[in-house]
Amino acid sequence: MATQDTFEGKNTSSLSDESAFQKGSARVTYRRFKNKSAHALFLGATLIGVVILAILLYDIFQRGLPYLNSDFIQNFASRRPSQAGIQAALWGSIWVIAVTAPLTFVIGVASAIYLEEYSQKGFLYRFIQLSIGNLAGVPSIVFGMLGLTIFVRQLALGRSVLAGALTMTLLILPIVIVSAREAIASVPNALRHASLAMGATRWQTIRQVVLPYSLPGILTGTILALSRAIGETAPLIMVGAVTYVAFNPTSLMDEFTVLPIQIYNWMGQPKEEFQYLAAAGIIVLLAILLSMNAIAIYLRNKFQR
Repeated sequence: MATQDTFEGKNTSSLSDESAFQKGSARVTYRRFKNKSAHALFLGATLIGVVILAILLYDIFQRGLPYLNSDFIQNFASRRPSQAGIQAALWGSIWVIAVTAPLTFVIGVASAIYLEEYSQKGFLYRFIQLSIGNLAGVPSIVFGMLGLTIFVRQLALGRSVLAGALTMTLLILPIVIVSAREAIASVPNALRHASLAMGATRWQTIRQVVLPYSLPGILTGTILALSRAIGETAPLIMVGAVTYVAFNPTSLMDEFTVLPIQIYNWMGQPKEEFQYLAAAGIIVLLAILLSMNAIAIYLRNKFQR
């Protein structure tokens, strides 16, 4: 009887172990199925964006490449499609970005240094941080209205390159401040303490330790913000950027137009040829944006080394 009870106990134990193993296998199979399902879902979501982008690029290049030539770059805007070009819009965009870039970089980095290195983490700090976060999400048309009120009317700058550049500076400044703050905050405190222990002042530590370490992130965020600025239309329309300019700007107080406004104007023309000109202008704008992003990647890799 004792041998039979022992044999039955072993059978019961083996059955329970087998049941636990089967439950564990079913659980592992279910988890693998969930993992594969999530992977397929995320891959499908990514492919949707890639496919739509590929379709748009194919349509744009198919329409615009035959019109993309030296005459298109050198000619001014015209009511005749065969004589229309983007010279004034291209130089206007270059002027606006050339003024916006240094203003945004200096003000944005200086603000980020103050917030991360000098300010006390109190009520004022939290209020400024909240305000910058809210400004980063404000629609661009609101900044256009602000630029129209302050720069065009109150400061009497008129429909000038300077008014447009200052408006674009307000637009992307919160983005630059946020990215610069994150880059500065990523610097290890051990580097700051080591510099201070060697007798350096706080400003010397910031200038010789913090800024070189955080410069790749700062430059990347700044150039990506400028890439957004060069494609904006609504703020510049609000400050009075004209749609037809037959000359290149030669000073900050000249009237101007930019590539997005010129493309928008061509898209509204009834003649079909202007649609193809707009596609060619989009190709030029994409080339400028990709060049700026490539510069950002190059600078980041260079300063990281």
